[in-house]
Amino acid sequence: MKVIDTALDAVKILEPTVFGDERGFFLESWNRAAFEAEGLPGHFVQDNHSRSAQGVLRGLHYQIRQPQGKLVRVTKGEVFDVAVDMRRSSDQFGQWVGVLLSEKNKQQLWVPPGFAHGFYVVSESADFQYKCTDYYAPEHERSLLWSDAAVGIQWPIIAGTQPLLAAKDEAALPLADCDTFA
Repeated sequence: MKVIDTALDAVKILEPTVFGDERGFFLESWNRAAFEAEGLPGHFVQDNHSRSAQGVLRGLHYQIRQPQGKLVRVTKGEVFDVAVDMRRSSDQFGQWVGVLLSEKNKQQLWVPPGFAHGFYVVSESADFQYKCTDYYAPEHERSLLWSDAAVGIQWPIIAGTQPLLAAKDEAALPLADCDTFA
């Protein structure tokens, strides 16, 4: 596994070693010892899988209590995946990083606790899978407004369309009004 730094110190791109031939491929998507050797968490409590149509934007979500670290990947299709630093004590507070994750590049993104996370589906559809370091706690979930100009995320929205949002994402707050981490 290769660990690639991003513009945000704590967010990492993980590139697995892929063994492939005419029959297909094999990769190790998670190995506790390898992750811990890289200073990444080796303990996850929940796995999730979502399927979304093209143009769906999910996020930007975080839990103010029971914050979740997420190891995310795409097993079908392609998404633009985003992490935003929600830690006021960080010198990167309010900054974001975005990467294309796809079934083709097989990369994963490590999004630590204290970050808002979301993605936009670029392909016709996408299967998105992720491991979490803590359990989902809907009473602690918050949503940062995906289009907040103060954050300035450059989403690759398909020309002439608006992203498809869940009600909770339509009601999301700008960074200035969000609950944040110390």
